[in-house]
Amino acid sequence: MSWLSRVRNALSLVVPTTKDTPDNLWHKCKGCGQLVFVKELADHLHVCPHCDHHERIGPKQRFGQIFDDGRYTLLPPPRVAEDPLKFRDTKRYGDRIKAARAATGEPDALLNARGMIGGRKAVVGVQDFGFMGGSMGQAVGEAFVTGVKAAIADQAPYIIFTAAGGARMQEGILSLMQMPRATVAIQMLHDVGLPYLVVLTDPTTGGVTASYAMLGDVQIAEPGALIGFAGQRVIEQTIREKLPDGFQRAEYLLDHGMIDMVTHRRDLRATLAKLVDFLGAKVAA
Repeated sequence: MSWLSRVRNALSLVVPTTKDTPDNLWHKCKGCGQLVFVKELADHLHVCPHCDHHERIGPKQRFGQIFDDGRYTLLPPPRVAEDPLKFRDTKRYGDRIKAARAATGEPDALLNARGMIGGRKAVVGVQDFGFMGGSMGQAVGEAFVTGVKAAIADQAPYIIFTAAGGARMQEGILSLMQMPRATVAIQMLHDVGLPYLVVLTDPTTGGVTASYAMLGDVQIAEPGALIGFAGQRVIEQTIREKLPDGFQRAEYLLDHGMIDMVTHRRDLRATLAKLVDFLGAKVAA
């Protein structure tokens, strides 16, 4: 018997062979396909250490990264009619909402929180793509307006992290009406001289892009984020032309003047702190 066999046999006596490896120890990167240890990924702010791909994250993770010392207070979610059109496709709309709430632990696709960024007050809203694709319905529109009103009450900037597939089809025209409502809310901020900052994350598309996602005083995007209105294939079929590589990605939009900066996730808090400090000083003056 070789020494390797003796060691293997000895280990089998002390190490159980029937215990399965937990499924949540590893994460497969959507950018490069490599397996990353979940704890290592969390330590890197959910950015792949191999290819720098920015994974999608939820509101509570985002709040913990952005606010000073990870301390914040969630704003109560607004109450709206949950199924105003009694919509049903392959499933009842109400059942889809219940399933999304069970999967994410959130009331809807947009959460607001207040806290400090760089020692200054700020109100931050975060959309979660995991909740029905971050789609914009009445609850999202009302949450956006609630966040703006909280910012006005605190005399603080409102910062929104967008991530959405567009308007929520199950609410029809009621979802589309959230676009002008959000635009009016942004004007309310401007009327009292408060800044409105937008951080575009992957993906930001459809009616959200056509409204509050592109109305920021400063437009920031995470690297590689998909940003656009219609899908690339739809545009190509409409104009009958091949679009360039990287079309609708953050870096392409930066090169063509659509956004102000592309900022790595590790630098986001410092960048927002500088902007809040600078624009807050302008408001105070």
